[in-house]
Amino acid sequence: MTASGRVAFVAALVPEYLHEGVTAELAVRCAPGRVHEVALALAALDEVRSVEVATGALDVFAEVNLPDHGALLTLLDSGVGRLDGVVDLHSALVLRLLLTASDWAPYADAPTEVRRHAMEGRALPEPPVLDELDRRLVELLRRDARMSTTRLARELRAGETTARRRLARLMDSHVLHLRLRADPAVLGYPVEARFRLGLPYRALDPAIRLLAREPAVRHLVVTSGTTNLLGYSSHRDVRDVHDFAARVLGRVDGVTSTETALLMRTYKRAGFTPEA
Repeated sequence: MTASGRVAFVAALVPEYLHEGVTAELAVRCAPGRVHEVALALAALDEVRSVEVATGALDVFAEVNLPDHGALLTLLDSGVGRLDGVVDLHSALVLRLLLTASDWAPYADAPTEVRRHAMEGRALPEPPVLDELDRRLVELLRRDARMSTTRLARELRAGETTARRRLARLMDSHVLHLRLRADPAVLGYPVEARFRLGLPYRALDPAIRLLAREPAVRHLVVTSGTTNLLGYSSHRDVRDVHDFAARVLGRVDGVTSTETALLMRTYKRAGFTPEA
């Protein structure tokens, strides 16, 4: 399964927790017959972290991370907007990252610390300031997420205790995700849903706490725009999606608009492109 890209050991910094760069969610409207072509073109871009196609309109959904707003505008206007087959484009900035795939653990006995913070309405502690040694360590793990601390220390020309302490600090502060990345289908959850909710700001915090308590939710962000809460959930079958929508989404107070779609194909996930 590792050869297919459905399971892999990965390491990556989380720029949203570090307050670095700009993350945006894109909805790319395509001409009929051009969805697959546009999705492949987006997945090939380094700035694009995820790409998927869902039921509903002929849209390709993508998440991008760039250094600043100027770089985002350039990508939208001179890059994505000029792809053959693109007829319209909508972007929303990620204002707050609440849950990631690292916090989705369907077989775990207890929620992750990040999910627990979201469930309780608490913000994460301020992240540490990363220096050159930290970033070199992360780059080494990005190349080989299973690298031992002994080898890390050797490559960094630092003591093993220093390497171990630096790694622990990065992971404990949640700015480094070092994990086994698995396609949800491999874990028995082959159906994935994407939902957007429109909420007044006074209703956001109760909605976040409610959704964070739901184990099916594997990604959750607050975005700009009228539909300002975006999430992804994983399910065993379509009936489970219906139950989730009625039991969980139906309980969110203050919703002004809602949209739920099923993912039909994922072209890129967390920066990795699985084989078809």
